This record gives sequence, C-alpha cells and structure tokens, in this order.
Amino acid sequence: MTIETSNQTLENTRRLASEALERASHTVREMRSSAQDAASRGMSAVSDRAAAARGYVSEYARTGGRYVADNPLKSALIAAAVGAAVAGLVLAMRHRREMNDKYF
Repeated sequence: MTIETSNQTLENTRRLASEALERASHTVREMRSSAQDAASRGMSAVSDRAAAARGYVSEYARTGGRYVADNPLKSALIAAAVGAAVAGLVLAMRHRREMNDKYF
C-alpha cells in the first residue's frame, strides 16, 4: 500500500466517521426534542388534572359547608360516628399488632 492510498483510506475513514457522528448527533437531537415534547405534554396533563381536582374539592367543600349550615345537629352526629369508627379501627389494629408481637 502506498502512502497516497493510505492517506486516501484514512481520509475516507475520517469522512465516514464524521458522517456517522453527524447522523448520531441528529438522532440524539430528535430524541431530545421528542422527550421534551412528551414531558411538556405530561406536565400539561398533570396541570389540567390538578386544576380539575381543585375544582372538585372546592365544590365538595362548598356542598359540605352548606350541608353543615343547614343540618348542624345531624352533621355533628355524623362527625361523632365517623370519629368513633376511626378510633375503633385504630384500637383494633393496635390490639392486633400487640397480639402479634406477643406471640412472635
């Protein structure tokens, strides 16, 4: 192999490597752009869902407030019953845990 052929081969290899690097760089830019678009769409969807959830919670709070204002005694009895049920569940779970700890 002559020096000229060797230089030509080296130049061809450099050109091919440069082209491959350019294609890879272009692919990475496209992937990055696609990922950014997907992230942007995801954030927009989350934001929309959060706004809808805030609206639902606000509506439930208004409805609950009206119900309590219209039915104060019934509301207090419901709250007491829910509190007693939660306390009963907590005590039952605590007792069960203590029993499991005792035997293991």
